[in-house]
Amino acid sequence: MTARIEFQDASKGFMEGLLKSGMYLKRSTVDARLFELIAYRVSQINGCAFCIDMHHKDAIHAGESEQRLYSLIVWRETPYFSDQERVVLEFAEVLTNISQEEVSDALFEKLLVFFTKAEIADLALAVALTNSWNRINKTFGTVPGFYQPNQALVTV
Repeated sequence: MTARIEFQDASKGFMEGLLKSGMYLKRSTVDARLFELIAYRVSQINGCAFCIDMHHKDAIHAGESEQRLYSLIVWRETPYFSDQERVVLEFAEVLTNISQEEVSDALFEKLLVFFTKAEIADLALAVALTNSWNRINKTFGTVPGFYQPNQALVTV
């Protein structure tokens, strides 16, 4: 496999906004492990091999278990995720598939049990940013398998 576009082939400034958004989220009050679950799950939905490889490695490096990661695709059917994580995963799925289902008032109320409105905004940004990276990496044909944990400071 070879990439169609390398990141250095993109115009100067191409990644600036994405990088700044990723760094902003790293300073967020939301637990970084939640952001990894979001990124992993959204990348599964979008079928981004590079991002799945990257987020799997980063999640393991951050202390996540293999069992939870390989069960993420069927999180509703497992006992491995907390109520807070479940609502975040539901939100990530709905927002990723926004053309099929709206973010309901009921879902928003469930989020408010665990998060402030500012944190919910950060969660929405994390989902949107992951979706953007997925689409870019799928377009570029970024080759998975070579990523090292914590190599990228550009994602959530």
